[in-house]
Amino acid sequence: MNETPRITEAESEVMKLLWQEEPLSANEIISKLTQQMQWSDQTIKTFLNRLHKKNAIRFEKSGRNYLYYPLVSHDDYLKTENRSFLDRVYDGAVGMLCAKFLQEEPLSEKDIEELQKILEQKKKA
Repeated sequence: MNETPRITEAESEVMKLLWQEEPLSANEIISKLTQQMQWSDQTIKTFLNRLHKKNAIRFEKSGRNYLYYPLVSHDDYLKTENRSFLDRVYDGAVGMLCAKFLQEEPLSEKDIEELQKILEQKKKA
């Protein structure tokens, strides 16, 4: 697998649209993000260009339109972001991260059962 490019928080807004529906034209992306984020057309075009240079998206020319497609899956993006957070905040210690969340967050009986299953599977692996 190729390394997942670093996608900024702002760029992730473009990616979210493409993960929901592909392909999208530049005009569709601009229209949706102008409404959601109050960004200018030029700002959105800049994000599209950055994402293209990072190989996070690709485009095809279709008549007078450019159609954009994600090259990074949402799952790969989440894995990269999770790893970055874990390394940055918990110095890579996944056990400490889990323990902190388990101590701080309320869990339903179903959540606890699911976590127990995951831990049992990890134990066997």
